[in-house]
Amino acid sequence: LLPEGYLTEVHPHAQAFMHSLGSMLTAGPGACAILVDYGFPAAEYYLAQRSAGTLMCHYRHHAHPDPLYLPGLQDITAHVDFTAMASAAVDAGAELLGYASQAGFLLAAGLGEILMRTSPDEAAAYLRQTNAVQKLTSPAEMGELFKVLVVGKNAVLPDEFGRADRSHRL
Repeated sequence: LLPEGYLTEVHPHAQAFMHSLGSMLTAGPGACAILVDYGFPAAEYYLAQRSAGTLMCHYRHHAHPDPLYLPGLQDITAHVDFTAMASAAVDAGAELLGYASQAGFLLAAGLGEILMRTSPDEAAAYLRQTNAVQKLTSPAEMGELFKVLVVGKNAVLPDEFGRADRSHRL
């Protein structure tokens, strides 16, 4: 139970979405789904510091808390409870194949090796690519903010993913 006065977002279609996804994944010979979003495991999602919820609004690169400000012109987002999402997929017959930070997932998938294909002698291209990798993997940027949940059936992830896997936190 949440403490009195705790506010949080309700994701009424999340369970149904994950159930449908789990059913699709179990219908074939083998498949997986890779879900990437802002979010936390339940133990972090429901911390006291988020007692006002996780809803965030963005307008022209400025964050604010008012979802009714400039309706239709701003981005409105909320974080995902990845524990609930994984549980719903498993309840539908899928398997939890992994959970990682975006940085861990991308590096395990070979992002570093892809970057190494560009020669540092090609300064403009190399700088563009290193900046992109930095943004995607840095803990101060998107690397830890975004998480990756992988669910599936009869699918095997590459061994490299095991080093980044944080499924035990769900």
